[in-house]
Amino acid sequence: MCGGVRTESAQFKQEVIPVKKKRTYRAKEINSVSVTKVVEGRKGQKAVVGIDVGKEDLSLMLRWDDGTYVGPWHAKNITEIRTVVEFLASLAHRRKLIVAMEPTGTYGDPLRYALTQAGLDVHRVQGKAAHDYAEIFDGVPSQHDCKDAGVVADLAALGKSAPWPYDAESMEDQERTYWVQRLDAAQQMAQVWTGRLEGALARHWPELTRVLKLGSISLLKMLAHYGGPAELAADGEAAERLAEWGRTLLPAEKIAAVLASARETVGIPPGKYERQWLQECANELLAAKRTKQKAKRELKRLSERSPVLGRLAAAVGYATASVLWVYLGGPQSYHCGKAYRKAMGLNLKERSSGRYKGQLRITKRGPGAVRRWMYLASMRLLQEPEVRRWFEAKKARDAGRGGKAMVGVMRKLAVALHLVAVNGVAFDAAKMFPGKPLKQKSPSARARQKGLGATPFKLNQ
Repeated sequence: MCGGVRTESAQFKQEVIPVKKKRTYRAKEINSVSVTKVVEGRKGQKAVVGIDVGKEDLSLMLRWDDGTYVGPWHAKNITEIRTVVEFLASLAHRRKLIVAMEPTGTYGDPLRYALTQAGLDVHRVQGKAAHDYAEIFDGVPSQHDCKDAGVVADLAALGKSAPWPYDAESMEDQERTYWVQRLDAAQQMAQVWTGRLEGALARHWPELTRVLKLGSISLLKMLAHYGGPAELAADGEAAERLAEWGRTLLPAEKIAAVLASARETVGIPPGKYERQWLQECANELLAAKRTKQKAKRELKRLSERSPVLGRLAAAVGYATASVLWVYLGGPQSYHCGKAYRKAMGLNLKERSSGRYKGQLRITKRGPGAVRRWMYLASMRLLQEPEVRRWFEAKKARDAGRGGKAMVGVMRKLAVALHLVAVNGVAFDAAKMFPGKPLKQKSPSARARQKGLGATPFKLNQ
């Protein structure tokens, strides 16, 4: 009894792993384990093996169908993968065996490939599920490799896993993945060099970015050639060079303004190495932009072969559509738009308790590249009047902060993309924010007598 309430005795509590035993999770080397002893008295019984994959090590735990455990075992990643596969293949002889893993980046791909080649049934357990289940597993909120292997095995045995064989990509998919990786890497490098160049110009030539956009090709070619305002002002043919670089996009008025800013700048005159740094920043940013342009051309060529990618590209462009396809797969593989949005990490979470009301935030559990490119696509969508109207109204409700409004546009766009891909309809930004729903007409008295106006569900029922 505790406070007048009868508590459950400790002997009736089920412990999946007996944590009272010392060194419960001490692992044996996989080479020292005999399969014959492990399967003794277990003829034909189903089993699940959970594997925790690290950069250097593998931890394995076997769970029999009756809930008992054997292990953990330890093996070296890469060097002992063949040993692990041979051990599991022997264990799977004349029995149903599931080998469950967590998605751990690329460290587990060689093992997953080897297991698939050996004909073993490979499953995936989500990392968030394993994290949340840790304390339920043995009553201790700790996480380490050997315990995680047991957690993965237990979740797979409970049906909380999905088949995860290694499927080789087609040549077209490999090419698309290659150009998406080049594009995303170039985009990130462009952001890095843009920030560095902006800081250097703020010190040595602050007026320039008020005349030309920071990322304009004319500005970058000018800086790569001259390196500083004094060198530009001293060149008598500077106006002709600028006109050649800018062509029709750089009128004579802007050329005159650039030359005037070079002569009258209040910036600190750059030294030899500071000028060299400005040139290198401009050259690196030019290279990143050229890589992005080439990658976008190639992705457009590849996407034109697919009707689904073509419809997605009409909404967000070929680059973003390809990024979504590579990281998430086709939208048609998701049963609804909310599931597709969840895969992007754009579903909401809340932490509230009692009087404390937490804020809604996105989970960010999907690939980060997907959210980066969805953000860029949503920024472009703000040019649409209907989208802009909703964005400004939401921003006003949030005291002038536009972060949540932008996330709202991204979430709406994710569901719209699924609808476009699955139903084959054309994308229409105006339908993302259709306005308030129309009021339903109240039923007539005769309709209420016949029950036609009754609601399908009432709280009192």
